Amino acid sequence: MRACVQRVSRAHVDVAGETVGAIERGLLVLLGVAPDDTQADVDYMVDKVAGLRIFEDAAGKMNLSLAEIGGAMLVVSQFTLYGDCRRGKRPSFTDAAPPEIAVPLYEAFVAGVRKLGLSVATGRFREHMAVSLVNDGPVTLLIESRRAF
Repeated sequence: MRACVQRVSRAHVDVAGETVGAIERGLLVLLGVAPDDTQADVDYMVDKVAGLRIFEDAAGKMNLSLAEIGGAMLVVSQFTLYGDCRRGKRPSFTDAAPPEIAVPLYEAFVAGVRKLGLSVATGRFREHMAVSLVNDGPVTLLIESRRAF
């Protein structure tokens, strides 16, 4: 599982001109699923992403988590995080999970974050989405579950 995590002051995702998910201060998480990902990958990513201490405390140090600032998370499915650009100019997406694998794991990630008591908004799986954000910092991190095991 891969995530591109961005600290944002606000973000929203639109489908066909309609806003389907929006947050103020918090995290925008672009989440990709690999074919061999399991619940262990989901559990790792929920714990890691939700617990990131990347918000500034009173001293200006990145020391606070999403829960500590009362922030929200916007989670958007992003199979292109598994795009392989090593050969040619057209990316291959064979490393991305097919929908029958990706959807349940994506939904498990969202449910896991909600179970922690965090506010979560989402995009729509398999839809063309327009994501808008104001990256705060900017702070952008790439996280992979497989590097952890």
